[in-house]
Amino acid sequence: MTTLIGYARVSTPDQNVAMQVDALEKAGCHRVFTDVASGAKASRPGLDQALAYLREGDTLTVWKIDRLGRSLSHLVQTVDDLRDRGVSFRSLNDAGIDTTTRNGKLLFNLFATLAEFERDLIRERTKAGLESAAARGRHGGRRPVITPSKLDKAQKLMAKGLSVREAAAAIKVGKTALYDALRDAQPPGE
Repeated sequence: MTTLIGYARVSTPDQNVAMQVDALEKAGCHRVFTDVASGAKASRPGLDQALAYLREGDTLTVWKIDRLGRSLSHLVQTVDDLRDRGVSFRSLNDAGIDTTTRNGKLLFNLFATLAEFERDLIRERTKAGLESAAARGRHGGRRPVITPSKLDKAQKLMAKGLSVREAAAAIKVGKTALYDALRDAQPPGE
């Protein structure tokens, strides 16, 4: 017989996880792990504990699938990892999401296909956007932390005897960024 292990999550401290916990316990969950964290956060200690607690043959049960995954691709990856460990997945309020059944497996495989399609679309749009920007003379990436005026000010401060660390603090940048800017500003061969 499979052991049901529950996971419940609310996004903010002013929300209450009790309703989800009650539903999971009523469904027969042997133990319920909880988090109060945004679904977008990578760090969720309750989920980490639940995943570590699960054993082959167990079923991870959630109130709704959005309680588990940060995104469709994260959800699919998590359930794939569970499947590889011999653990099933079930949602109490999302009809058909139960990988212990043939139909549930089919439905979840459709989710996986949609997640892959979504990733491919994002990659294509990103590539097209970068190519379009490059054609107009723009190149991606972060703007430099040290502008030419900041570099000039730092060089003047250093000429007055300040160290690189002191000059970097004075212009409110990191010393490594200043070292890099100074190195890049030197003519080749020096």
